[in-house]
Amino acid sequence: MSRTCILIGAPVDSGQRNPGCLMGPTACRVAGIEATLRDLGHSVRDLGDLSLPQPLPQAACHNPAVHSLPQTLGWTRAIAEAVAQALPQGFPILLGGDHSLSLGSVAGAAQHALGLNRPLFLLWLDAHSDVHTPLTTVSGNLHGTPVAYAAGLPGFDAFPPFPAPIPADRICLYGIRSIDPAEQAALRRHDIAIHDMRVLDERGIVAPLREFLDRVRAADGLLHVSLDVDFLDPAIAPAVGTTVPGGTTFREAHLVMELLHESGLVTSLDVVELNPFLDERGRTARLMVDLVASLMGRKVFDRVTRGH
Repeated sequence: MSRTCILIGAPVDSGQRNPGCLMGPTACRVAGIEATLRDLGHSVRDLGDLSLPQPLPQAACHNPAVHSLPQTLGWTRAIAEAVAQALPQGFPILLGGDHSLSLGSVAGAAQHALGLNRPLFLLWLDAHSDVHTPLTTVSGNLHGTPVAYAAGLPGFDAFPPFPAPIPADRICLYGIRSIDPAEQAALRRHDIAIHDMRVLDERGIVAPLREFLDRVRAADGLLHVSLDVDFLDPAIAPAVGTTVPGGTTFREAHLVMELLHESGLVTSLDVVELNPFLDERGRTARLMVDLVASLMGRKVFDRVTRGH
């Protein structure tokens, strides 16, 4: 199925302290994301990079560890507006940028779903659960808060109200292998599904994902997928500032993307935490573009291979 892919660069680096994520959108473009999508039969509109918006006046935050709140608030509003405007026209692909960009992208997807009176589901492909709030984060890095914001957890008084918070049974954390104590407590209270690497080792990659996709299909839902570089094992994807050993392999990650494509349910996508400054000759950027290609319909037998 041919789609109109809308590329939106989100050079956000206010959500963490490792410089370089703002170069992520450029790295994805250099790695050929537009040509790759066109080769698969999709039309592509590249809207360029969003500009750093005017930082919003800093509201009170009782956690002194939190940093760059005005900038993150500005990005959140700008990205939410861009995604809400893009969704009626096609398939938005957010090129990041650190994971705080998802504060805005998921909010924009939720606004669109609300207008259609359809439920929004969230698939979080990440080493981390990102269910801290501005009040519980120890690092002060707001890239660890988007899931909590989307779920309607308290502590986001400085942020725009999230449109129709996503119930726990519509959120799937997949590939998780690093959760702080405060996040564990929040996850237990709110009963958000966690398919960590232990679960995937025991049950396999396919079954938990298909069960979640079945729920999306049964509810006639929209599905936002957020793909963090650290979903992958750092041995194959080194260009991320939050490496956690034991991530998905090359083949496992492509299988996830192929299953998502076959479901026909994905309506928007984040590609986040790509830090080209930490990459090795662009290998992570090329891998992320290849994963997007798998989500958009490319399979192994479609690849051109050299004869022996």
